Amino acid sequence: MAEYTHPEVLVLTDWVAQNLKNPSVRIVEVDVDTKAYDEGHVPGAIGWSWNTQLCDTVRRDIIPSADFETLMGSSGISNSSTVILYGDNNNWFAAWALWQLKIYGHQDVRLMNGGRKKWLAEGRDLSKEVPAMTAVRYHAKTPDFSIRAFLPQVQEATAKRAVELVDVRSPQEFTGEILAPPGLPETCQRGGHIPGARSIPWSQACNEDGTFKTADQLKALYNGAGITGTKPIIAYCRIGERSSHSWFVLKYLLGFSNVTNYDGSWTEWGNLVGAQVEKGAAAAAR
Repeated sequence: MAEYTHPEVLVLTDWVAQNLKNPSVRIVEVDVDTKAYDEGHVPGAIGWSWNTQLCDTVRRDIIPSADFETLMGSSGISNSSTVILYGDNNNWFAAWALWQLKIYGHQDVRLMNGGRKKWLAEGRDLSKEVPAMTAVRYHAKTPDFSIRAFLPQVQEATAKRAVELVDVRSPQEFTGEILAPPGLPETCQRGGHIPGARSIPWSQACNEDGTFKTADQLKALYNGAGITGTKPIIAYCRIGERSSHSWFVLKYLLGFSNVTNYDGSWTEWGNLVGAQVEKGAAAAAR
């Protein structure tokens, strides 16, 4: 992993196995399938539910600062803890959680490369026990929204052609053939993509075993689609979780300096009155 710009943000499954009882390390599983944790998880890991604990359940927003402090503290995580995140679907929502931890200024947070898929494939120990954590005090920093894109910013940058837009959804979502992946309820009124966006599905950044591709492979993937970092880069998907995965790749593995995650994503843009939408695959090759 040394070839990445910031290899320190990833740990191997071996490292996790060797640090299961390290008191300075907290391991957290965040899954698309919120029942997966109960079926067996990394011993000592706690489970976070993305749809109740990592979002504002009244407003459509990320978890509020006070709730974030409560979640971290009740999970036994202090400001000095090393937090290791992992999950299913090649770390979809683990990356979503990492993005929020970075917004609130947590210093040492990393992904377990390969996530739940690799841990299971290696036949490593699983536990169904929910660990009892001693609550601690946690202090969130002032939110760092330099890594988050809001609608007005995306609209302005798109109108001025001053941004490299990365649509990380499936090709069928990008073209407008479907509105959302099968079985997922958050949707929109119109299909298609933001004008000028390039289609680079998030899954293309991963190997079959769930680990990230090499730095050279990732550079070829993004550069080949015209993403060079000469302009600010904004990644988006449907609700911001898949794009947080691509944001992680672009910012930490490839080292692009100006990368943001537009978590309003297509459920915002595709429902917006008067917003321009492109359909078809032509923009993917522009």
